Amino acid sequence: MKKQFTLLLAILFVGLNYGFAQQNEECMAKLSIFHEYVKAKNYDAAYEPWMAVRNTCPKFNNAIYIDGEKILNHKIDNSSGAEKVAFINDLLKLWEQRAEHFASKTPKGEYAAKAGQLLYDNRKELGKTNEELYAAFDAAFKEDKASFKNPKSLYTYFSLMVDLYDAKKKSAADLFNKYDDVVEKVEEEVGNYSESLNKLIAKDSTGKTYTSKEKNYKRYYESYLNAYDQVSGSIDSKLGDRANCDNLIPLYEKDFEANKDNAVWLQRAAGKMSEKECTDDPLFFKLVNAYHELSPSANSAYYLGILKDKDGDSNGAIAFYKQAISLETDDFKKAKLNKRIGLKLKGKGRYGQARSFYRQALKLNPSDKSPHISIAAMYASSANSCGDTQFNKRAVYWLAADEAKKAGSMGSKSVERYTALAPSKQDVFSSGRAGETIKIGCWIGSSVKVPNI
Repeated sequence: MKKQFTLLLAILFVGLNYGFAQQNEECMAKLSIFHEYVKAKNYDAAYEPWMAVRNTCPKFNNAIYIDGEKILNHKIDNSSGAEKVAFINDLLKLWEQRAEHFASKTPKGEYAAKAGQLLYDNRKELGKTNEELYAAFDAAFKEDKASFKNPKSLYTYFSLMVDLYDAKKKSAADLFNKYDDVVEKVEEEVGNYSESLNKLIAKDSTGKTYTSKEKNYKRYYESYLNAYDQVSGSIDSKLGDRANCDNLIPLYEKDFEANKDNAVWLQRAAGKMSEKECTDDPLFFKLVNAYHELSPSANSAYYLGILKDKDGDSNGAIAFYKQAISLETDDFKKAKLNKRIGLKLKGKGRYGQARSFYRQALKLNPSDKSPHISIAAMYASSANSCGDTQFNKRAVYWLAADEAKKAGSMGSKSVERYTALAPSKQDVFSSGRAGETIKIGCWIGSSVKVPNI
């Protein structure tokens, strides 16, 4: 009897294995079919074999979910009404299934943010309110902020907060706190991508050629940095005048006592008042000193430099600015500090000092080429004061254009503008100075070559 039972189990085991093998073979064949259709962007033809594999072998291969997302997005884009809503809901379900069967390949924050964006992009069809949409993004951000990094979704998240604030459903404190949350996240990601790109730039400077893989990574990093740059501007535009001194000062004054031992709150409050030029108010002095006493840091030293500047103590301000840089250990943050100081000094017309800080920022973070545009703008602003003749004054614009060219595509408009202001070909021909090197004095202390015609 025991032998018969053992034999029966063995037959059953072989049968099951045969069944699984046959099923896997069928799934493999259909997966190959739908994957080829997806590669050819024939999503409608891919739908049926893809659904068969998805329903029969959900754990078979992650391609089910990668290709499935493309198939369903196509269906969503090419349908309407109830059919479109059904495809949207199926894509949400697909991401849930992916998380169930391939959890390690489905970061929670990333996919929860994608779900939130899908709901937002189709809010009219789905009848979603701003409160519901914001709650979806907020839950994703709080659950897994590390993988919530999509630039578009970060902007949507903050945009919804502003809309709720305007509808008087969120407080000013909620708005400013969320602004800081999102901006800090953007800066964190910019820092990460900049670090990766800077490593490739360092290799480029040695004369070594990139591998094809490195070229792809370089494009990828540059694309994301460009996207984050655009998002940063959009976030600030969306916040607009809501964060003005009239709103910030009473809010921070009211909350100061409760937060005077909270270094993060003090840093954010001082930072926001600095950004919005609310530094003349006594509250800024109180915030900065409390922050520096509680947690001496690069940021607090920078704010003390601002206070010195306000008092007219330029040397004292520079000393604190340099202290801020010395206290910072992270190259990306140090570059950002140099850039901020450069901007401060540029605004005060102290161009020579500003250029030194901008150049240091470029050394520390070569992937951020924006300091070239600032330096070029200072050259252009000094054309009349740094040239001795009319021709030489306009020649300064060649120097400005050359500097702006170093910024790549982001400097193209500046190059065009400065080139138009420089001597024309006719001017060069009339002057007879083609090929001559012109020395430019004052703070610029450089030279520029007159183009040959």
